[in-house]
Amino acid sequence: MAKAVIFLADGFEEIEALTVVDLLRRAGIDITTASIMGRKNVTGSHNITVESDALFDEIDFDSTDMLILPGGMPGTTNLDNCVPLKEQITRFNEAGKMLAAICAAPTVYGKMGLLNGKKATCFPGREPDLLGADVQTTETVKDGNFITSRGMGTAIPFGLAIIEHFQGAEAASEMAKKIVYLH
Repeated sequence: MAKAVIFLADGFEEIEALTVVDLLRRAGIDITTASIMGRKNVTGSHNITVESDALFDEIDFDSTDMLILPGGMPGTTNLDNCVPLKEQITRFNEAGKMLAAICAAPTVYGKMGLLNGKKATCFPGREPDLLGADVQTTETVKDGNFITSRGMGTAIPFGLAIIEHFQGAEAASEMAKKIVYLH
């Protein structure tokens, strides 16, 4: 079974994180919410507190197939300032393992130089931080081992793109029908 981890930091965008978690769990994909805050309770950018499944230090990265970053502010800044997370991102990229991010969070990968020459998207106005990327304005972009998306309004297509990566286009299409996603 595919395993993914989505990282929560104070100020994360609740819809972007929880929509992805919900969709992947509906699809039978093992997704863990992991706090980088040193405590399980993490408060989003709209003052919704969520209890994560695990702390960062409890994650078995060797058995994880994808790392996911939700956007939101200052959540993205908190993710960007987390050295152990960035070390894992580098490790995953070097191994060709999947990295996904939505809203402002693709800028974490961009500022690390990981999107150089790749198609990517992010929240409007944050494109300068996608250093070296071929910036797209579509809802969700997959290029190599990266999946990026634009913001809260694209959380469903982002989650469906992750499902498609793990289970194929038919599974993503079936999930879209099950949740009455009319696009």
